[in-house]
Amino acid sequence: MLKFRSVAMLAGVTLLGVGCGGPEELAQEKAPMTFEEFQARAVADENNVFVIDGDTAVEGVEGLRAFYDSVIAADEGRQQDGLAVYYIGGDIKWNSTTARNLTYCVSSSSFGSRYSTVVSAMNSATAAWEATANVNFIHSSSYDSNCTASQTGVVFDVRQTSTTSYLARAFFPNSSRSGRNILISTSAFGSISPWTLTGILRHELGHTLGFRHEHTRSTASGCYEDSNWRALTSTYDRSSVMHYPQCNGTQTGDLVLTSYDKSGARALYP
Repeated sequence: MLKFRSVAMLAGVTLLGVGCGGPEELAQEKAPMTFEEFQARAVADENNVFVIDGDTAVEGVEGLRAFYDSVIAADEGRQQDGLAVYYIGGDIKWNSTTARNLTYCVSSSSFGSRYSTVVSAMNSATAAWEATANVNFIHSSSYDSNCTASQTGVVFDVRQTSTTSYLARAFFPNSSRSGRNILISTSAFGSISPWTLTGILRHELGHTLGFRHEHTRSTASGCYEDSNWRALTSTYDRSSVMHYPQCNGTQTGDLVLTSYDKSGARALYP
C-alpha cells in the first residue's frame, strides 16, 4: 500500500509525497497513456507481478496489458462522488459466501521475529472492516509455516519483501490465487509516523475487498488514476482510509475508516 506517488500505478498506497492543492472537482476524461508508458510506470515485483497505483498487484505482462485495455484505454468507469468500488461492467467484489470466509496465512519464515507484530496488526486491521461490513477475515495459522503464493489452503497470503518501491501492496478480488498477496516491505517496520502498520493494513485490506483509491475521483488530488469505479456514497471523502494523504487528503493521523468509508463498505457488503 504505501509509498504515495503523484502518478497512480495500480492499487495501493505510497505514503511518501507532497500533498496537492486546488479546488476539488470530479475526474475529467483525458487521453489515455500508451501501453508502453503505462508499463514503464509499473514496478516489476516478485513472481512476475507488476505493481500499479502504488500498491496493487497485476500478474505478468499479460495481466498488465489486460488492465490497460480494460481500464486505461477504455476508461469507461463512472464519474460520481463517494467511496468507490472497482467497476468494469460490474462491481469487482467477493460473493457473499467468500466474503464471510476470507482466509489468510502470515508467513512465519519470511517475517521471523516480526511475525507476532504482523499477526497483531492484521487482527486489528481486519477487525476494523469486520465491524462495519458483512465480511469475515480468518487467520488460518496452520498454513503459516508454508505461507506462499501457491498455498491453496487460503484465499490470500501475507509475506515480507525487501523492496523499497512501496511500504505494502495488495490485490483486488478478481486476482487469481498467485496474485492474491499482501506484501509488506521491511521499510514498513521503520519510522513511518504518523502511520502505523495497522493503518497501512487497513488501507491494503480495503483493496482486497474491491475498494479503489478515493483520490482517483478528483483531478484536484493530482493523483487521478482512471474512472473504472462506482460511487458507494454521495460524498467525496478526502479523509478516507483509501485516500493518499499527499494527494490533497485531509487525514493527518493514522489511516482509519471514516463514517463515509463505513457507509460505503456496508453498501457493498450489506
